[in-house]
Amino acid sequence: MVPVPNVTHADVVAAVRNPLAFIAARWTPDPRTVQRAALAALVMSVVIVVTGGAVRLTGSGLGCPTWPKCTDDSLTTTSAMGFHGAIEFGNRMLTYVLCAAVGWAIIAARSEKPYRRSLTRLGWAQFWIVMSNAILGGIVVLVGLNPYTVAAHFLLSSALIAVATLMWQRSREGDAESKPLVGKAVQQLVWFLVTASMLLIAVGTVVTGAGPHAGDSKEVERIPIDWETVAKLHAVLAWIVVTLTFALWFVLKAVDAPKGPLDRTRELFLILLSQGVIGYVQYFTNLPEALVALHMLGSCLVWIGVLRVLLSLRERSAVVADLPGPSVEQSLPTRA
Repeated sequence: MVPVPNVTHADVVAAVRNPLAFIAARWTPDPRTVQRAALAALVMSVVIVVTGGAVRLTGSGLGCPTWPKCTDDSLTTTSAMGFHGAIEFGNRMLTYVLCAAVGWAIIAARSEKPYRRSLTRLGWAQFWIVMSNAILGGIVVLVGLNPYTVAAHFLLSSALIAVATLMWQRSREGDAESKPLVGKAVQQLVWFLVTASMLLIAVGTVVTGAGPHAGDSKEVERIPIDWETVAKLHAVLAWIVVTLTFALWFVLKAVDAPKGPLDRTRELFLILLSQGVIGYVQYFTNLPEALVALHMLGSCLVWIGVLRVLLSLRERSAVVADLPGPSVEQSLPTRA
């Protein structure tokens, strides 16, 4: 049997004052544990987007008609609220799972040795984005699924995915100064790709706000634009992103770029092709719910893929600390 260490009054005080420092002083996670924690936070940030889409696609957006309670008299859903209440309340509960995943990432990053402040800050950035989006989600309910607030809710989720992707990448590399792997022209091309992808996502939220899936079976305000026209603009932007991705792959091959950027660009191209097929099929079949949900998942994967291409353009090695060595006097031979 392993003896249980005695917990002193000083230990209790230290744990209450700074629990993260208390844990870090007693636990050093393996680097793979930190990477898995960061990946778990990223996966949950995608899951919460997809389940949020399921709420809208099933018309359950007002299944819990108020916030932070589910009803005026109940914190949780009731049997009288039926299927829609269960779906909306279940999505709210997943926010706690997301918080747990982000919390694990923060604790693992804080406990890693040597301490990496930049990695811990990325974890805390996710936490505050989650808290902000939870409040915004409550506002979405209180204003009756106003499409502009719904769009902001999704865009903030995209920001969360961006920070989570960056933390996952940083957990697998060192803290030395980044070294570019490609030239300025290629970097500028990738930034064009990132900008076009951001516009693609933003216009996609307008398609959602103007489209037929309002999020609830009741009459819900919609963006007063013809959704088919905006969908065509969305498709044009998608083709621009595909073209930029193909051009980037061609340029990387021409300049004999390292394997990392080439692999990430090829992966993004395949994701875009799959997303394009789903997008066109859903458009010509009047937006069936299952395909719209797949398209939302694809949107997250495209965004992650674009960010991974951007992050693959540089490398960071581990910082090697200068170890103290013998002085010049100590290295000289002594005379008898």
